[in-house]
Amino acid sequence: MDPLVEQQIRASFVNCSKGEARRVNLPRDLSELPWPDLDFLGWRDPGAPDRAYLVNPGDDGELVGVTLRIAGRTRRDLMRSSLCSICVTSHSGGGVDLLAAPLAGPAGRQGNTVATYMCADLACSLYMRGKKKSALAQRIEESLTLDEQVARTRRNLNAFLAKVTG
Repeated sequence: MDPLVEQQIRASFVNCSKGEARRVNLPRDLSELPWPDLDFLGWRDPGAPDRAYLVNPGDDGELVGVTLRIAGRTRRDLMRSSLCSICVTSHSGGGVDLLAAPLAGPAGRQGNTVATYMCADLACSLYMRGKKKSALAQRIEESLTLDEQVARTRRNLNAFLAKVTG
């Protein structure tokens, strides 16, 4: 892994301490990812299955990274959490998780969080483009072009990140 890329990713986290950012398990296959098809980098921590991370290149090119926790699932969640709020991919049987992000700054240090339903594997970009298929995931047939779907996904993600950093 390129040390500069690793440093940039770790420096992008806005809702954890520098020490926590240094301990984040980065994806081992960073250089092999399909970068042209990714609107953001998202991954689950294989060593801590309740943790996930997301790094978004903002409209100004500045990276914004957030740490996420997979919220506990209740029976009610299982009945209503089948649609990703970011990419609008429909999943069945657990393909969407409620991901909670500590708020940036003092509010986050006090335990305040914001949450959204997202594809459990954070592969929104790949589902949207048809590059990743799953028996659990189905794209809703839309009249929007791919560019319009990408723009909507970016708006949805940026709105969530604005709540984290707000």
